[in-house]
Amino acid sequence: MKRFLSIIIFGLTLHPAFAQDEDAFDVRVKGFVDTYQAVQTDKPNKWMSSRTRARGEVTIEKGNVGAFVSANAIYNSIVKEKSGFSLREAYGYFSLGNWDIRAGRQIITWGVADAMRLTDIISPMDFTEYLAQDYDDIRVPVTGFRVKYVKPYWAAEVIAIPVTSFFELPTNPSNPWAISFPGVDEPYSINLDNTPSKNLKNSEYGGKFSVFLPGVDFSVSALHTWNKMPVFAASLTENGDLLFTGEHRRMTMLGADASVPVGKLVIRGEFAEYLDEAQTPSAIGAIPPRKNTTNALLGVDWYPGNDWTFAVQYSHKYISGFSSEVSGFRNSGMATVRVAKDLLRNTLNLSTFAYIDVTNGGIYNRLYAEYAVTDQIHAFLGYDFFHADAGMFAMYSKNSEIWLKLKYSF
Repeated sequence: MKRFLSIIIFGLTLHPAFAQDEDAFDVRVKGFVDTYQAVQTDKPNKWMSSRTRARGEVTIEKGNVGAFVSANAIYNSIVKEKSGFSLREAYGYFSLGNWDIRAGRQIITWGVADAMRLTDIISPMDFTEYLAQDYDDIRVPVTGFRVKYVKPYWAAEVIAIPVTSFFELPTNPSNPWAISFPGVDEPYSINLDNTPSKNLKNSEYGGKFSVFLPGVDFSVSALHTWNKMPVFAASLTENGDLLFTGEHRRMTMLGADASVPVGKLVIRGEFAEYLDEAQTPSAIGAIPPRKNTTNALLGVDWYPGNDWTFAVQYSHKYISGFSSEVSGFRNSGMATVRVAKDLLRNTLNLSTFAYIDVTNGGIYNRLYAEYAVTDQIHAFLGYDFFHADAGMFAMYSKNSEIWLKLKYSF
């Protein structure tokens, strides 16, 4: 990655725009320092998170070309492997007229859903501390190319990702957010090393076409990719223990989304058809079956005034050709609810955001207050509530926590 970044920066300096006038460089630096501390509210009331981070972001521009780099320096006293220096984004870009080209390590987002993934499946997620992070911090950058052509009423975009990245999942039992399989009584281990080889044959590519009209914005998209979140296939080891191996398979996504303002409402819809998506097998020793799945989301945002925000979403998944070889349900649903209110001349924000597992009855709710001490210093106090007997939240059913976050931006 360092070599790739050096090539980008060196190539930018050779561009004619950089050779004309050294005084024309535009350099912008910003960043923040934050600390996040969380304690479990259930016994044994252990520390759930304890991390301090400094992030720096540098933008260098001259004429139509530029480069952006962001990096983190982190001390994490619980997930020690996360401590240290890490590069987040590093890409070069070229803009001329209607064209915008980016190459390098970057975050690419698609769709109109709020904190839910239907067409937004390019950048994977870092679940090292699950959702106990800001959603934007969970996104994992990908190394690739993005070419975008923008007109006043429409835009076209193509992407190519030579080296695919996948979800980052913790397995170390010392991490309270480590993945587990509730309800499995037999001894088991987890293998996440079975990822596809990093070569051009396994690259991703796709495109999106968007239209911007006075009464509606909509887009259609297609992506040849992988299931970034692994499905787990169970097998028996030589000593008779269970081994859960994370499996990834090729799949194609065909998507569409739309956003329509109606008075004080914004109605959002998103659709994604996954072709040959890998499914969790129901039998020990079975390979993951592949099925076409239909994913649809409808959301409504309401801005009634007086600094209130209300938003609800419902996402539904349907597995075509469902059979007993697939573990789970033919139909499954997930909903979200967001309520926010600004007070004290917008210096205090109260917010709650909940994921509701409609299929299994689980819930994860993040409730917090954010106070702007100054424009640069913000303080957060929050409570994360988990409750589930089955489904994706079950492994975190004892992870309800109270947390404090302090952030200084510069």
